[in-house]
Amino acid sequence: MLFLASCPRVRDQGQFAIEQTVLVRRTSFSMSDFDRIRTLPCWNGAIDITPLSGGLSNANYRVDDGFGSHVVRFGVDFPFHHVSREREVMVARAAHAAGFSPAVEYADAGVMVTAFVEAQTFSARDVKVNPERIGRLIRDFHLKMPAFVSGPGFMFWPFHVIRDYVRTLGGDHVQVMKEARAFEAAQVPLPIVFGHHDLLPANFLDDGAKLWLIDFEYAGFGTAMFDLAGVSSNGLMHPDEKALLHRAYFGGTPDASIMQAFAAMECASLLRETLWAMVSGLFLAAPGVDYAAYTVENRARYDAALDAYQIQYGKIHS
Repeated sequence: MLFLASCPRVRDQGQFAIEQTVLVRRTSFSMSDFDRIRTLPCWNGAIDITPLSGGLSNANYRVDDGFGSHVVRFGVDFPFHHVSREREVMVARAAHAAGFSPAVEYADAGVMVTAFVEAQTFSARDVKVNPERIGRLIRDFHLKMPAFVSGPGFMFWPFHVIRDYVRTLGGDHVQVMKEARAFEAAQVPLPIVFGHHDLLPANFLDDGAKLWLIDFEYAGFGTAMFDLAGVSSNGLMHPDEKALLHRAYFGGTPDASIMQAFAAMECASLLRETLWAMVSGLFLAAPGVDYAAYTVENRARYDAALDAYQIQYGKIHS
C-alpha cells in the first residue's frame, strides 16, 4: 500500500504538543477574526467585512472601507510546511513591484492586507483554456522575480519536501520513496528560477486585461518544472493543452528528456499535494476543510498519473 488514505494519528507527545498549539492558535483566529480586523490601524472610516472562501490553510476576508476594497489574510508560520509569513510578505511585496500581484497595504505578525482586485478567480476549466497565457505568465514570473526579492534565498525542492513530509508522517512509505527517487532521477538540468510553487487554479485572477498571481507561501528559488507540472496537473490539462503551455514557456517544443522530466514532475507534484494534505490533517483545522477527503482526492489523481507515467516510461520496481 502506498500510503494511508486518511491522515494518521500523531505518534508522539512532542508532535501532539505542536498540533495542539497550532489548533488553538488557528481556532482563535476563526473565533476573533472580525474583532482583529476592526482593530487594524489601516482603515478609513466604517468597514464591512465579508469572509472569502477557498483557503485550505488560511483565513481570508474582503474588507470595504472609505479607501476602497481590501483583502485581509490571517496566517501563522507553519514549520511543518516550511512556511514563513515574513517571507510570504516579502514575496508579495516583490511580486507587486514586479507587476504580478496586488499591492501589500499593511502587514504585521500573523496578518497581511492587500488591495482587492475586481477579477475572476480561475477554476480548473479556466486553466485548461488559457495554457498560453499561463505559460507566458509563469515564464515572466520566473525570470523577473529574482531582481525584486530580498533577504535569505529560500530553496523549494519538491523532493526534499516529499522526504520531509514522509519523516513527519512516520510509518512505512518505502514504495512512495522509490517512486519519488525515480521522479527525481528523471529531472534534467534547468536554470534556477524564482517559482510560485502553489499554482492551484484559485491562485490565478483574471481582471479581463491581465492575469494576477496571489498566495506566495511556498515561493522561492527552484526548478521551472514544478510550476509547469503543478499548473498542468492542478488544471487537469490534456496533452494538447500541455503542448501549448510548453511552447509558451519554452518558446518551442521541448525535447524527449524534458518531456519525461515534466511527466515525472507531474507525478511528484500530486504526490507532494497528497502528503501535504496528510500532514495538514495532523496540524491544521481550517474551517470547512476536510483534509482526509483532500488526501483521497489527490491520491487518486497521483495513482492515475503514476500509471500513465509507467505505461510510457516503464515500471518503477518495488
